[in-house]
Amino acid sequence: MAATAVLIALLVLAGTASHSEAASSAAGEKTTHIKLYWHDVVSGPSPTVVQVAHAAATNTSKTGFGGVVVIDDPLTEGPGLNSSRLLGRAQGTYISAGKDDVSLFMSMNFVFTAGRYNGSTVAIMGRNAVFSAVREMAVVGGTGVFRWARGYAQARDAHLGFEDRRRHRRV
Repeated sequence: MAATAVLIALLVLAGTASHSEAASSAAGEKTTHIKLYWHDVVSGPSPTVVQVAHAAATNTSKTGFGGVVVIDDPLTEGPGLNSSRLLGRAQGTYISAGKDDVSLFMSMNFVFTAGRYNGSTVAIMGRNAVFSAVREMAVVGGTGVFRWARGYAQARDAHLGFEDRRRHRRV
């Protein structure tokens, strides 16, 4: 199984008041920092990343430009895919949007299924320049305890060792 994991750090501001009140006053907002690992499993018997579309030129593009991928990736408390507590799933799409560099347009929800955020989601959208050390994407909303969320997610690759090339996304 080829898997990559990315360490993700989330900074989320969520309003506890109505949207109009939260927009006019920061007094009702709460800041939440979350550190978790996001695992892309790209091969093996149960991949969590599947290409669903591509342009005619995608296969000859040096960047995969035009490819569309759907994800349902595990989110874990620690870097070990099979040894860390499962917190939820990253569900959404990657679109290979860089013609001259490997960059993705990402639109996804972090769906929490365990822990203190169980039943809540965080919506993330933005550019992921894959080979940058730190990639920042926008938190554009959420549900449950993250209703009216805004903020950012930072992704960093976390390789577990030479023999284990998992890419960990930290949000």
